[in-house]
Amino acid sequence: MSDIIPLLASLTPHLSSTTMRQLRHVIDALLCIPNQATMLGLSRWAEKGGSYRTIHRLYHTPLNWLLLHWTLIKIHVLKPTGCYVLAGDEVVVSKAGKKTHGVGRFYSGLAQRVIPSVSLLALAVIDVQQRRSYPLHIQQLVPAPSHAKNSDPPAKRPRGRPKGSQNYVKPDPVLSPVLHLLAGMLGTLHSQIAHLAVNHIVLDGKFGNYPATWTVRQAGLHSISKLRHDAAVYVPDAGAKPARGPTPRYGDKLNYAQLPAAHLVATHIEDDERVETYQIQAYHKDYPDLLNVVVIVKTQLGTGKRGHVVLFSTDLDLTADQIVDYYSLRFQIEFNFRDAKQYWGLEDFMNVAQTAVTNAVNLAFLMVNLSHLMLKPYRDHDPTFSVLDLKALFRARRYLSETIKLLPQMPPPDLISRIWQRLARLGGIRARPLHD
Repeated sequence: MSDIIPLLASLTPHLSSTTMRQLRHVIDALLCIPNQATMLGLSRWAEKGGSYRTIHRLYHTPLNWLLLHWTLIKIHVLKPTGCYVLAGDEVVVSKAGKKTHGVGRFYSGLAQRVIPSVSLLALAVIDVQQRRSYPLHIQQLVPAPSHAKNSDPPAKRPRGRPKGSQNYVKPDPVLSPVLHLLAGMLGTLHSQIAHLAVNHIVLDGKFGNYPATWTVRQAGLHSISKLRHDAAVYVPDAGAKPARGPTPRYGDKLNYAQLPAAHLVATHIEDDERVETYQIQAYHKDYPDLLNVVVIVKTQLGTGKRGHVVLFSTDLDLTADQIVDYYSLRFQIEFNFRDAKQYWGLEDFMNVAQTAVTNAVNLAFLMVNLSHLMLKPYRDHDPTFSVLDLKALFRARRYLSETIKLLPQMPPPDLISRIWQRLARLGGIRARPLHD
């Protein structure tokens, strides 16, 4: 537990002494447990003082998790000269029961179908230089209750422009429940990290639409996302202004099979493929303003097969390399989801109450950040040191601690160190050399 205390010292002003003690027991048990991280399982691996009742009290104590995540990241991760962007994505956790708070039927990308589950929307801060994502704000998406359809549909407006109407102003979009949740999270997050120079948020193709972009712009951020491969994008009209009537806005539709050579910004060969990058400022009829569009075209040199990806940003000052680089960093949040599910109990919790579910979810993401900080000193000597190696190390120390209690006298320190090394090899992925 000595490795955990210095990292958690920054959280002391925001937690009571009792809650801090309970949190230390739970984190120590999470680092040792080899199987499902449920409250009962954690109580079996916790040291003295970490009973099931103690863990139950922690899981049912309301906590300001955004403040805890931000404090840990601000003190141990952020640098004054660093470059950071936000990333957002939705993660689905399967659930078999019907009593878990917020359980519903959500689409799972892993299962490729709709499954009984809980849905979480996560925002993370990405360190561009370190190429690493740190979960910052996680909220649960509660399914909306089903309402009976109105038997009297609204009357349809007749065709044509209403008489006496003025120039058309694009109305505010209708937001889905996910976007309503995203808007609230961005507003809360902005007030918390106002001093951090973050101007962009990276979202996947699910959020590559006007309502999502409008939500992001209302929060004062620029969006970086992906359009459909066949999105209708138009170059600005370059013709002369007509003598009468409005100035045309849309020029020719962008043909992805014959992109203009004047907008080619980079080309290189990669694994028998020619990768070409085009950048153009263009219009989409769903968006009121210009978009910074980047098209990445890959062509197989042997077969001539061709494919492309269309990225865009509302920030017209970004270069093509920046848009591609930031969007590629979005996948770092997927690694956070993987670690939280595989190692820290995001897929295992059996809590049903709202507070307990919130604490179980945020504990898993807190461990994602903590484990990265704990791995740093080990990776300075062994770059391949993994989370499983870290857990094997803590589990070996737990075995050794219980064994020493049964001995008539304390063994010498060098023997304890050698036994600890051998025990840590049992569950580790990459066995380190022994120094007997």
